[in-house]
Amino acid sequence: MSDSMPEMPRTPEPDAAAAPAPDPAAPAPLGVTRTPTGHAGVDAGLERLADADHLAADGHTEVYEDVHRGLRDTLSALDTGPTTAPVPAPVPPHDNRS
Repeated sequence: MSDSMPEMPRTPEPDAAAAPAPDPAAPAPLGVTRTPTGHAGVDAGLERLADADHLAADGHTEVYEDVHRGLRDTLSALDTGPTTAPVPAPVPPHDNRS
């Protein structure tokens, strides 16, 4: 019996040409599914949210505020009603035979 230990396999040293490890602080998509609503204004806001996936956290505020402003404008437009005034219903003539 020998006092020497068998040689352990060596872990290969990292290859300098290998891809660098991803930076945990780098922007990364959240993978949130955005389902179209069928309303152009709302769908545009949802698509705008995708821009935040490529920004650092400090850039998200601008995107969120932009989307919030667009959604608020869309909702406000619903409160204003149609752009043309409705035509009043004809008033029946008043009968003075009493």
